[in-house]
Amino acid sequence: MTLAPKLLFADPKGRVMEHPYLLATLRSGEELVPPQDKPIPLPSAGRLVHLPGRLPVGIDPETGELELVREIKMNGKTFVPNAVGALLPPGYTRTFLPGEVKADGPVLPQWAYTAAAWGEDGPVAWAIHTDKRSHWDPEKYSTPELKKIVDAHLARFPGNRVLKQLTTCAMLYRCFTSQNIFYVRDEGAIPASVMCNARCVGCISDQPADGPPASHERMNDGPTGEEMGQIGLYHLEHAPGRTMVSFGQGCEGEPLTRWKFIAEAIRYMREHTSRGSININTNASLTKGLEALFDAGLDAIRVSLNSASKELYEAYYKPVKYGWEDVEASIALARERGAYLALNLLLFPGVTDREGEVKALERLVKKYKVDQVQTRSLCIDPIQYLEVARDKGAGGEPVGIRTLLRRLKAARPGLVIGNFARGLEERENAANTRR
Repeated sequence: MTLAPKLLFADPKGRVMEHPYLLATLRSGEELVPPQDKPIPLPSAGRLVHLPGRLPVGIDPETGELELVREIKMNGKTFVPNAVGALLPPGYTRTFLPGEVKADGPVLPQWAYTAAAWGEDGPVAWAIHTDKRSHWDPEKYSTPELKKIVDAHLARFPGNRVLKQLTTCAMLYRCFTSQNIFYVRDEGAIPASVMCNARCVGCISDQPADGPPASHERMNDGPTGEEMGQIGLYHLEHAPGRTMVSFGQGCEGEPLTRWKFIAEAIRYMREHTSRGSININTNASLTKGLEALFDAGLDAIRVSLNSASKELYEAYYKPVKYGWEDVEASIALARERGAYLALNLLLFPGVTDREGEVKALERLVKKYKVDQVQTRSLCIDPIQYLEVARDKGAGGEPVGIRTLLRRLKAARPGLVIGNFARGLEERENAANTRR
């Protein structure tokens, strides 16, 4: 007989413990619910974290009733517990949020908090292993020789402002895509912009004074087209096997606000090599600028969105001088130009999987023949996002993240569900394999 997972909580010092008898609860949007599906063992690169100022909610195994845990007495001491969640490594998509309610606490730091509990054999989390490719294995990053190879690359391109930013991202924030530039492999980052034309509620590089601390410091000196082109060209020419470079990273603003410089960088790269793929991660706001990038040689695009419904999209992105209609126009342009078209879907259980939201996403992936949906668990305080999403967008009851992903694949045969970027050459390879 399989025992139901136990509730986890943390003491004031952040030490995580198993509740003596209460079972775990999950959050789906506004609702606290019993476990809905089987959790997975917490991945080795995942970790448990406490949620300061959030009270855990468990289930009494005898009555089945929800129980808010306001205080706990252990070893003769009484304290107010903190709820506990999990942070997952790349390649996983959460299906539920931690079962908790807000008490007297701050806005939580910007991480993708996932429901966690204590199972028969240790910690478990509610998630799907959505991308099993091993090239993003955390053990391959932040290795002992990283500092040495960073220094070697800096010496190769002295004074290059792209590498100055990437050094911070690779060494301080441990960004995998930034580290790839120095390891010279896979997808390499090329930050481009200090500006943004959106005011995303969950922006990781720019937050208002009353918001949570930004998890990254935004770059403050935009590089030239030649500087970006030099770094991108070296990566495309020297990275073994599958390779690509990507404009638009978490440490910067919106890359399309500097489309003229990026177009110059792309032309520089393509004048010297046809190897690899050139991608942009973007909010797709400036269709004219995107058209110029396709003219220069851009062949892949990943469009970031939290919803395919205008109201909810604009409530979260808070766009400046653009709207959802511009985003969809850019998606249409990408399909017209034959680029590899991916959506960076910022997933939030209980909101993204509402019936109306699912239908809107089904329409989008079907109409524009989207190649890939990259599921990205939204890094934000759950309560903060629920305040944004309340009564916004397409409604209906949540169908579950697993059902959402199945329906998207059914709406667009051949759609790839994953977490890591792919390029135009991979679409062509897949087509050749099917022949």
